[in-house]
Amino acid sequence: MNASAAMKQYQHNYIQGGAETASPHRLVQMLMEGALDKLLAARRFMIAKDIAKKGENISWTISIIDSLRSCLNVEVGGEFAQNLYALYDYMEQKLLEANIKNDTKLIDEVAKLMIQVKSGWDAIPQEHHNITSK
Repeated sequence: MNASAAMKQYQHNYIQGGAETASPHRLVQMLMEGALDKLLAARRFMIAKDIAKKGENISWTISIIDSLRSCLNVEVGGEFAQNLYALYDYMEQKLLEANIKNDTKLIDEVAKLMIQVKSGWDAIPQEHHNITSK
């Protein structure tokens, strides 16, 4: 499945939940889902040559990735958290490049990475959902 199809699948399966009642684990899932939604929108606007809306959605995605990064605790998470921190930096750089070059392949690359991270997050067993990240 290509990144575009996977992004559409996530959008289709997106379940809106209230942030007020969501667990910390669910809040991170919601951020990742939001990033995927914004990436899909940015891709559509890029193809439609709507530069303003493309830039707005890429900017939103970068803000969401910043929020995800702020959830990381490198002291507790060690090398894994450091690697994820670096991956988030990489994603942001690719999004900036995608915005400048109008390159949907770069958006697809970031979407694929986000889907992989989200898949790992979704696979965390329920009994570990309430472990504090910070």
